[in-house]
Amino acid sequence: MGLVTLSLVEVHGSTYFHPNDLLQQLSLLPQLEILEIDFHFPVPSRDVARQLSQKPIVTHLPLPNVRQLTLGGVMPYLEALLPRITAPLLEKLEIWLFLQLNFSVPRLRDFISATENLRFGSATFEFNKNYVRVNVYPHQGAAMYNFSLTIHCKYLDWQVVSAAQIFSALTTVFSAVEYLSLSVFRYPLPPETNNEVHRTQWRELLMLFSNVKTLRVDAGLADELSRALQVDDGEAPMELLPELEVLLCHFRDHTSQAFKPFIDARQNAGHPVLLLNWPYPRGFP
Repeated sequence: MGLVTLSLVEVHGSTYFHPNDLLQQLSLLPQLEILEIDFHFPVPSRDVARQLSQKPIVTHLPLPNVRQLTLGGVMPYLEALLPRITAPLLEKLEIWLFLQLNFSVPRLRDFISATENLRFGSATFEFNKNYVRVNVYPHQGAAMYNFSLTIHCKYLDWQVVSAAQIFSALTTVFSAVEYLSLSVFRYPLPPETNNEVHRTQWRELLMLFSNVKTLRVDAGLADELSRALQVDDGEAPMELLPELEVLLCHFRDHTSQAFKPFIDARQNAGHPVLLLNWPYPRGFP
């Protein structure tokens, strides 16, 4: 009854249990402050969705003292859980997901919107070798994020597409983000065979952050992002990142000129963007 921290990690598919059973057991722990549940289901998400549809979820779980909640697994299972959970004091929400072709997250959006302490002003995307992670902070410079989303997949294009799918559904929640950082930790980047495809994918992601005023880009992404930001014939200069005021980049060799077409187009449109070099820390490769 007095337990304040509970971590159920790497719950395997062989021990699958219905959300009703999980919620009923958790309801016996009213003092919980930190709750982590990671589901490692080796089954397609459509199979999980079918299993959930066969038995309605009727249990409601109030978590009056929970301040940190971590949920991981396939999206249909998490989407089934979230509408049944109430956590009025929640300060940090962490979600990690297996890759799937299409993400649908309306319950996640509603859960975040209904939680008063989850407010966002700064977002950092980290494109890693095996996953993409997004940490969202209440404001730029905050020491602790209050929302984290991790999607496990290897290829950069899938990482960008998956992140764009999810944040497209969450765009109303993250519309206040003013500082956006894009970092890559997968050197060397694999050779790209179709830059135009990746340009479209990047633009779909960037278009979701229409209120961003400062954009920071790692040198490893400078070429791809400069192509994404470049204005083609017939495109409006202010279509992408219309509120952008400052562009920070870790310049390396030729990347110092990569954003010149974008900077010139904004200057000509009467909405100048300040381009600044963001030097690498001492000892950084």
